[in-house]
Amino acid sequence: MSKTAVIIGVSSQDGSYLADLLLEKGYKVVGTLRRSTNFTKDNIEHLLGKIVVEFADLLDQVSIEGVIRKHNPDEVYNIAAQSVPGDAWTHPFYTGEITALGPIRVIEAVRSFAPKAKVYQATSREIFGNIEAESATEETCFDANNPYGIAKTYAHMMTRCYRESYNMFSCGGILFNHESPRRGLHFVTRKITAGASCIKNKVKKPPINEVGEPLVDSEGKLHLGLLDAKRDWGYAKEYVEAMWLMLQQETPKDYVIGTNTTHSVKEVCQIAFEAVGLNWEDHVISNEKLLRPTEIKELKGDYSLAKKDLGWEPKTSFEGLIKLMVQSDLQKFK
Repeated sequence: MSKTAVIIGVSSQDGSYLADLLLEKGYKVVGTLRRSTNFTKDNIEHLLGKIVVEFADLLDQVSIEGVIRKHNPDEVYNIAAQSVPGDAWTHPFYTGEITALGPIRVIEAVRSFAPKAKVYQATSREIFGNIEAESATEETCFDANNPYGIAKTYAHMMTRCYRESYNMFSCGGILFNHESPRRGLHFVTRKITAGASCIKNKVKKPPINEVGEPLVDSEGKLHLGLLDAKRDWGYAKEYVEAMWLMLQQETPKDYVIGTNTTHSVKEVCQIAFEAVGLNWEDHVISNEKLLRPTEIKELKGDYSLAKKDLGWEPKTSFEGLIKLMVQSDLQKFK
């Protein structure tokens, strides 16, 4: 008998890749979306008719409970969040409601109506904030220093609280940055690959960035924030496999998922623009309006426990990932 999985936030990068994976494994997949008059969801167009779509909102406890009661899932994956970095400061209350309290609405609904279901909560590297360390493990202290990271820390600790208090199978995946052609345009890697593609293809109407301005200005310049910032970047399609593997274990644990390497925003620019035959320094500007009020330090994600317990490790190289995204965006932005 096939399992049923509910993915909260199925239209996201991670949600859509996870749905692909679960369908391949024979699951019945139920994916939630927020109700909207605009149903255009590029990431899941290919999934329509293959998954069950339900409308629910992390702000609305009743809607979450309705999905859990109706489908009585074996596994629940909460991928949804307010995760646009800039919006964490401009929308701190909303970020708290969605990213901190939203996961508790999910796990409480599971506890009440599907207590045997296994729960995955998407945690973030941002919970470590500005710690002084080369690499982070599952034992590393939290030091979140922005509204998004603090909200994720609360959700992560509450996931552990429910595991210990109610003997629930609930675990958090502490995922370091992970990218793909399905990444939102407000994230720096996708801004760069999309921007390079728009410049190469001489796109007259580029998409809008997070401050409501064209991603590429009239002079063919791509506006970014801090170019020296470094992150541990991996491939989202591989990271969702780690999510699934966590829920296949006998004992629930939290796991760090990363590549244990870091690269700078400048390196992303260099690879992306070289892939389209351009010099990034001729086209990229650091714009003060796009700088974070606080920045996190360089930190690697030590995935050794995931490798030991789950048999998981990253496969796609950083350069290969950026080139993959560029090729996709060259086709998308013509």
